[in-house]
Amino acid sequence: MGETEHHHTPPPVQTPPPGPPPLNFGLSRGPTWTPAEQLLHLHYCIHSNPSWPVAILLAFQHYIVMLGTTVLIATTLVPLMGGSHGDKARVIQTLLLMSGVNTLLQTWFGSRLPVVMGSSMAFFTPVMSIINDYSDRNFPSEHERFTYTIRTIQGSLIVSSFINIVLGYSRAWGSLTRLFSPLVIVPVVCVVGLGLFMRGFPLLATCVEIGLPMLILLVLVQQHLRRMVPVHHAAHHVLERFALLTCIGVIWAFAAILTVAGAYNNSKERTQTSCRIDRSYLMSSAPWIKVPYPFQWGTPIFSASHVFGMMGAAIVTSAESTGTFFAAARLSGATPPPAHVLSRSIGLQGFGMLLEGLFGSVVGTTASVENVGLLGLTQIGSRRVVQMSCGFMIFFSIFGKFGAFFASIPLPIFAAIYCVLLGIVAAVGISFIQFANNNSMRNLYVLGLSLFLGISIPQYFLGNTTPDGRGPARTKAGWFNDILNTIFSSPPTVAIIVGTLLDNTLDAKGTTNDRGVPWWFPFQVKGGDGRNEEFYDYPLRIHEYIPSRFR
Repeated sequence: MGETEHHHTPPPVQTPPPGPPPLNFGLSRGPTWTPAEQLLHLHYCIHSNPSWPVAILLAFQHYIVMLGTTVLIATTLVPLMGGSHGDKARVIQTLLLMSGVNTLLQTWFGSRLPVVMGSSMAFFTPVMSIINDYSDRNFPSEHERFTYTIRTIQGSLIVSSFINIVLGYSRAWGSLTRLFSPLVIVPVVCVVGLGLFMRGFPLLATCVEIGLPMLILLVLVQQHLRRMVPVHHAAHHVLERFALLTCIGVIWAFAAILTVAGAYNNSKERTQTSCRIDRSYLMSSAPWIKVPYPFQWGTPIFSASHVFGMMGAAIVTSAESTGTFFAAARLSGATPPPAHVLSRSIGLQGFGMLLEGLFGSVVGTTASVENVGLLGLTQIGSRRVVQMSCGFMIFFSIFGKFGAFFASIPLPIFAAIYCVLLGIVAAVGISFIQFANNNSMRNLYVLGLSLFLGISIPQYFLGNTTPDGRGPARTKAGWFNDILNTIFSSPPTVAIIVGTLLDNTLDAKGTTNDRGVPWWFPFQVKGGDGRNEEFYDYPLRIHEYIPSRFR
């Protein structure tokens, strides 16, 4: 019986690709990183909470961060409206109260994300239009002109708030967001941060003596110094979480020394306003106790031409808040907000704008980008911390002298903080690209054009806007001009328009996988991912906010 022969098929020979061998300069291939649906380095996510003393300090930090934009808006608009320093203090109190109330509503019943609802600069164009209409009229006094202007703003806010209410609760806004993909979210979230660059170094440069030291000190203390201490040392967490408060105290004291020493006595008026700590006049003009109440300025005035302009700003705040919600979800460990949650949150934002119109705010509300950046800076995305910050907003809105003390912080200090926080938000937007094909030229085309036009078009509109608020759109219909100038001055709105159109018209069906739709789709429908209900539809339990020893 002969031996059985076994025939082994040799493995195929792998021939190297044509061309020169790849260059690695003697370096071995590094590790590869797979896409991560949730950030892995957060200390506390949306449902987890730090201890109560830590949470209180973090909540106060959120209050300080949102205070900068509030003071900036009031300082810019109230003098143009004819208001006094006392009027400016009352406007700041009203804005703080509305931020506290709207944040509580949003975190309880709206998006349920740890997002502070603050004042929006998107309303500058329609508000400036109202100011210009009354600047040439004769009033018995400047205070009379101020009250007449703010009453007109009230009426416009009340009517325009129904735009967001209808967009939200009719689910129309959610239907729009269903057209998004990770490729669209990248430029939208990026320009939410990058589009506010004027609040960064340009504002810092109005007083380099305190702004630049604040920026350098914050980076050194929060990043470098905490890495020099042992990992398990208590100082590590203190520097990481509370470096911002520490640096503000140091630089604020430095600014006070320069003011008392007379360093700015011979400087220009603009420099003194930016650098001195005694030029806001808030401490002397703010009341000790004053509760903002509905119609505190008088009966609202409804003007059709101004209402239409304010409607454009309402649409813009919807786009801004949507991008901010996606950034907040990423930095708090939540999944991307579903379409029905975005609709619910935009509708509730409209209700918040209605309240602001009733109470007499000078602008409407939007999700605060700076506070979302603070989530990433501290690596704490706890919802409870943001809700506790509302207590500080409401408290300081009633006790004016105490609130005026912190509102007297020079704006260049806030600008230095925003350089860091807005940069974090922009970087979070870039992180969404991992869920799409980075090597697709089609994707690179959509991403590049959306990102570039999202910055370039608003810069054209803002650069060609006169000091009195007149933009490049100048037809005979003033209300139409306000709508166009407001919409196209908003980077997130332009990025949504360009990105959504391109991504859904350039071979959308043939590039479904490249666009990241299979990963994206389950988060956008009810029941698609179980974590959605945990983060966004979890029932409200009041007892969670009561310390265990008091239960």
